[in-house]
Amino acid sequence: MVRKHHRKHTKRKRSKLEPSLNASQDLYLNRELSLLAFNERVLAMASRASVPLAERLRYVCIVSSNLDEFFEVRVSDLTDAAVGAAGSPPNVYATVLERAHRLVAQQYDLYNHTIMPALARHNIVIINHAQRSAAQRAWLRDYVQREVKPLLAPIGLDPSHPFPQVLNKSLNFIMQLEGKDAFGRPSAIAILKVPRVLPRVIPVPPKLAPGKQAFVLLTSAIRAHLQDLFPGRVISGFSQFRVTRDSDMTVDEREVHNLRQAMRMELTQRHFGNAVRLEILRTCPLPLQQLLQEQFQIPSEAVFQVDGPVNLVRLNQLVDHLTQPKLRWPPFAPAWPRKLAQGSDMFEAMRQGDILLHHPFESFEPVIEFLRQAAVDPKVAAIRMTLYRTGISSVMVDILEDAARRGKEVTAIVELKARFDEEANINLAERLEAVGAQVVYGVVGLKTHGKMTLVLRREEVRGRPTLVRYAHLGTGNYHSATTKLYTDFGMLTMHPEICSDMEKAFLHMTSLTKVERLRHLWMAPFTLHRNLLRALANEVRIARLGNPARVIAKMNALTDEATINALYDASQAGVKVDLIVRGACALRAGVKGLSDNIRVRSIVGRFLEHHRIYCFRNEGTPNVYLSSADWMGRNLFRRIEIAWPVLDPKLRKRVIEEGLTPYLADRQDAWTLMADGEYRAPKAGKGGRSAQRELLTALAASVGET
Repeated sequence: MVRKHHRKHTKRKRSKLEPSLNASQDLYLNRELSLLAFNERVLAMASRASVPLAERLRYVCIVSSNLDEFFEVRVSDLTDAAVGAAGSPPNVYATVLERAHRLVAQQYDLYNHTIMPALARHNIVIINHAQRSAAQRAWLRDYVQREVKPLLAPIGLDPSHPFPQVLNKSLNFIMQLEGKDAFGRPSAIAILKVPRVLPRVIPVPPKLAPGKQAFVLLTSAIRAHLQDLFPGRVISGFSQFRVTRDSDMTVDEREVHNLRQAMRMELTQRHFGNAVRLEILRTCPLPLQQLLQEQFQIPSEAVFQVDGPVNLVRLNQLVDHLTQPKLRWPPFAPAWPRKLAQGSDMFEAMRQGDILLHHPFESFEPVIEFLRQAAVDPKVAAIRMTLYRTGISSVMVDILEDAARRGKEVTAIVELKARFDEEANINLAERLEAVGAQVVYGVVGLKTHGKMTLVLRREEVRGRPTLVRYAHLGTGNYHSATTKLYTDFGMLTMHPEICSDMEKAFLHMTSLTKVERLRHLWMAPFTLHRNLLRALANEVRIARLGNPARVIAKMNALTDEATINALYDASQAGVKVDLIVRGACALRAGVKGLSDNIRVRSIVGRFLEHHRIYCFRNEGTPNVYLSSADWMGRNLFRRIEIAWPVLDPKLRKRVIEEGLTPYLADRQDAWTLMADGEYRAPKAGKGGRSAQRELLTALAASVGET
């Protein structure tokens, strides 16, 4: 067996058992196409009649948001130089754009012909100019005059007014003008930026739409009054347009002295990266399209003509306005862990044993309470914490500030390079530094992605004062909003060896010293990948002895070729492999002679599947690890990641029964990856088993009815 080292590409040798794949196939599926396939599965949620209507519109918006990031980060890397990489078709750029066009066409077709007509049947309407009554037009004209027009600054193009800078993902109008300007010149083109401070969805006063909840889109309101901005001219053609730019950060940490300052400077340039996508209206006149393409140097295949509002992401505002409860998911109250009484002493509770938390079905509040009690407890000497994503307003950061003011030794490992959260993290780092906390920006060249909190508390142990360690580890972020939307596991523990490993990990991140040998934690980029391959090899050894061998793993993405090769070897040895991979998966499942024993499924439901679980049968005594790491090269080699074992047998059983078993039995939300790389949709109707629904029923404190 030949494995691909993470820095050197080597083709895997085929065994005699392996098939002769078609010339168009490879051992690995293309990552970008797999990401688009994931978004097709998300869009399929918007097609389901069983999904509440407002949530169906939300899924349409989610796809637009995902595509924005896809173009900002992934498409910009798809050059001819990438051809030949594993899983890449001969012309990957053209293939990816062709599939993206198909996805966008399906998205707008669903929006125009299914979701909006269905909302109208519930008396929820978006009123365009032709549909507005005289009273509605009068109200809108007054609104535009008061709230919108003072913020508009159209720019007529001429030698002294060149094409303005267009921010990444900003919404704009381009107009073709007839007649002459105030100086008698035939300037023909004008550009209008739509101010981001204005709401994109404007509620119509109820008295003007009796019996309906009516809205006007900001772009429609501006379009109806565009002519007012150009007295004496005639607008002969126009279009909305939006440019997506390459937004990957390019700071070379080895060349800078202050990473925070360098990142802040880089952020100012993000809005003006190379253009990678142009969105325009389907009705955009061809000369205006050609002008925009030339201005932004966009090839024709990267121009997306849409039949509806440009930037559907902003229709999230419409969903937020809707007042009919039956159009939303039934509300639920996360449960407080059964073995942990509300208001209890967290340290005493942790002394009774490890506490497993399953979000969002169980509350994240115990984690906040653990940190809050640590901040005010006079016996607590130090708090150490990694911060990857916390949100703009974070209760966790507020508590750390309070702890620092109270004289605790607070150390925060803040990841400044958390994609699209860079500015928020720079601001929270400055807040913490201002109150005396020690802020470290991770390790040069690596992102700190592991989620850990370590508390050191002075206690009497056998009559001697001792610093006792208490900890939290999580598969998800310290972000109060996502803990209500993402499935994740967290664990509160004072296990001495796990806490000792965490202390060594924090020491490495702050002092850059060599990591000491860890007893239980697997830590990337040092031991996680190696231990993962060893665990897979152990199952291969067991299978070759003729004994049952099995691997079950759940993650967000699987693209690391060395890990995929090890899974192929496991399959050929007779190991039964079940993988639950939400997003991109480069492994080919179910290929005769290669991966007969591997089944891959993707769960797309109400919540975003986010926990990472690795389970190895290990001759009937399962080894179960929870982790912050997906099986991707970036996680295994370019990030600080952790995986930790669930040592308590009862909690290990819970992880399997809640995090794996129901997902393998899911018939409602599970898509199956086929050998050709396509996903087969779930066949069950409304009554099919749904892991998320079952976990809500079993774990949540209460679930409402629609």
